[in-house]
Amino acid sequence: MAVFFALNGTDRFLKGGFMSYQRREPRSGDPAQSGLGYQFGVWVADHPFLVLALCLLLAGVVGSGASKLGFNQDYRAFFSDDNPELNAFEQMQQTYARSDTLFFTIKPNEGQSVFEPAVAGAIRELTDQAWQLPFSIRVDSVANFQNTYAEDDDLIVEDLMEDPAQIDANEFAAIRDIALSEPALIDLLVDKNANVTGVLVTFNFPGKTIEEMPSAANGARELVAAIEANYPVSILTTGTVMVNDAFVQSSADDAMTLVPLMYLMIILITWLLLRSVWATLATLAVLILSVVTGMGGGGWAGILLTPPSASAPTIITTLAVADSIHYLVTLLQGMRRGLSKRDAVIESMRVNLQPIFLTSLTTAVGFLTMNLSDAPPFNDLGNITAIGVVAAFVFSVSFLPALVILLPLKVSGGEQRQHLATIMADLVNWTVARKYRVLLVGGLLSASFIALIPLNNVNDNLVGYFDETTQIRQHTDATVEQLTGVYQVQFSLDAGDANGVSDPEFIQKVDVFAQWLREQPETMHVLSISDTFKRLNRNLHGDDDAFHRIPDSRESAAQYLLLYEMSLPFGLDLNNQLSADKSSTRIIATVKSLDSSPLIEFSRRAETWLQTHTGLTAIGIGPPVMFAYISERNIESMFYSTGIAIVAIALIIMLALRSIRIGLISLIPNLLPAAIAFGVWAIFVGQVNVAVSAVLGMTLGIVVDDAVHILSKYMRARRDYGYDAHQSLVYAFEQVGPAIVVTTVILTAGFSVLAQSTFAMNEYMATLTAITVVVALVADVFLLPVLLVLLDRRSVLDTDPSDQVSVPTGTPLSQSGAD
Repeated sequence: MAVFFALNGTDRFLKGGFMSYQRREPRSGDPAQSGLGYQFGVWVADHPFLVLALCLLLAGVVGSGASKLGFNQDYRAFFSDDNPELNAFEQMQQTYARSDTLFFTIKPNEGQSVFEPAVAGAIRELTDQAWQLPFSIRVDSVANFQNTYAEDDDLIVEDLMEDPAQIDANEFAAIRDIALSEPALIDLLVDKNANVTGVLVTFNFPGKTIEEMPSAANGARELVAAIEANYPVSILTTGTVMVNDAFVQSSADDAMTLVPLMYLMIILITWLLLRSVWATLATLAVLILSVVTGMGGGGWAGILLTPPSASAPTIITTLAVADSIHYLVTLLQGMRRGLSKRDAVIESMRVNLQPIFLTSLTTAVGFLTMNLSDAPPFNDLGNITAIGVVAAFVFSVSFLPALVILLPLKVSGGEQRQHLATIMADLVNWTVARKYRVLLVGGLLSASFIALIPLNNVNDNLVGYFDETTQIRQHTDATVEQLTGVYQVQFSLDAGDANGVSDPEFIQKVDVFAQWLREQPETMHVLSISDTFKRLNRNLHGDDDAFHRIPDSRESAAQYLLLYEMSLPFGLDLNNQLSADKSSTRIIATVKSLDSSPLIEFSRRAETWLQTHTGLTAIGIGPPVMFAYISERNIESMFYSTGIAIVAIALIIMLALRSIRIGLISLIPNLLPAAIAFGVWAIFVGQVNVAVSAVLGMTLGIVVDDAVHILSKYMRARRDYGYDAHQSLVYAFEQVGPAIVVTTVILTAGFSVLAQSTFAMNEYMATLTAITVVVALVADVFLLPVLLVLLDRRSVLDTDPSDQVSVPTGTPLSQSGAD
């Protein structure tokens, strides 16, 4: 009750030109020939060629920026410059060798082993040729593993498999024993049964051009084809280089499949609604200009596309069609009532200029709040789409009516749309007659779905972003199942001083931590310098297994390390494990393909154990960990951005409709859809990734569109014609009901098309948005009328529930453009 009285009293604070609720008689004569919408409509109708020329010039100038768009393939693009995980990872990259990697998984044909001449030849060939890949700086495999052993007083360091053609069966057996007992190889470069092996290539990309990583990926594909053609093996590719390349492939696949499907669907639905080929083609022209302008604006802004931002054309297309539909529906309704095409163009502009402007503004605000996301690709998506939405508004109220003036546009009978308008009016009557029951049921359902929101789990899985039908997902899953993981958690352990890594006490701490990591169920492999020290100590004691332990003194350890490093060939040094001054070492734990929460838990557990049991401190970091944290950060920013969007959109509606009360009422059906959608999401999906966490502010800007159109017509009826709340609702739904149903269908269909993306970020974002849009229509049709009737000055008289309200014949309703 307090809310009821507060809302009823709020508008008393408004003065001057703001809304007054005194009941007025319908105006006589023609009230339409005034206002900005009417005047602008007249100007456009009188100067169609000038308007078309200006619009094409605008689209041409801004759209030319599209040539500046490129594609950023680096997964680092998903992190802002001040992201703490990215900064920690970059610091580790500067201390040690970079870890942009490409992993070849080699599987011998059935019945063969890794350590047989033909397969070993493939490993050797691939190892040698991988050095020739663009920007490769290191290649590791069982073939070039630097095997060490003692010979008299000398330390021998040599490739484990130098020339497979010269190796006999006994030597292969010995090599197999060495490989399967070496911690640096087992479960990383060869499996325990010697059925699968791998070649790990490390790259150092200068970052000067966007072609660096694609050139490496393409070179890898060519190399795989050549090896498979000459040897009895099959080869899979994975690693960060191939994951980055898959970002581009995913976007290219979407562009080739989803965009054409999107346009075909929009053309079909638009034609079914308008039943006019010329109106459909005019709509298509607006969509193309809006997309070109939006993408061009992104190009001028220096944006490099990523899979999320590459979906902007699909989103712009979906949103832009709504503006055209609202304008054309009113225009065609006028022509069916007997207005000339010119008068119908002007009338539609008068009726729709304000609501189309408001919906475009609120949608743009919603997308601009995505700039508060911690993931730059969603900043870019929000900015490009906002530009496209503004462009869609400009072209819908200028290019579209000007083009209609020149086209031979004709109309057919509007019986179907009249029938739909009648259905919408009847639905309003039914809802208002049962307002308390509708409010009770709606409240209970809303509360039930909202209560499910906590069941959603935050989960960002780098490889899991890709659909199971994609090659990168299939190759990665097979590699994890048959050989090793592709997720690495890296720890940099500081010894405290230069050459401190040779201190036996420090090495012991490193070894204890490495052993603990190996015991964890998530771990598949651990690379630790302590294993190298123990192997060297054994070698330099005549390969006596009793000395397979950490050297006794710092001096001995330093000498062993120096001797070993001097014997290593170019490219196979220890800078991937040791800092330049030997003051720190990196432990790399290769883990299973964990979801974000278990991965974060593993990283934190390791950090805690390390400090508790060794006194050393280190942060567990790596690309998978970085992505694991990204949703947590975006959920925090989501609440902040949504709050800003709510305030901004509420103020826009209040000022535009000149009513604080109506603005506040509108927030309820506009906020509930996203909340309910998250509850539905918990039932059917239950996983929230970074894209889902960024969707709330975006959808708020989208779903408010229908409410704005309804409220705009509602307030027009209240102010201009003196209708009560119930009559005004009937007027509003008769006028815009068919259009909001169709635009909802188009929005849902458009985002459903995007939901077919093979990239999970786009799929999740689009699916949740489609759910939200559908729920928003239900809220606008059922909840909004009830709230207006109950809270807008209680202007509906108590009537029998069976009574039906209709707008009196001869009122301005019949003049306004409604069927």
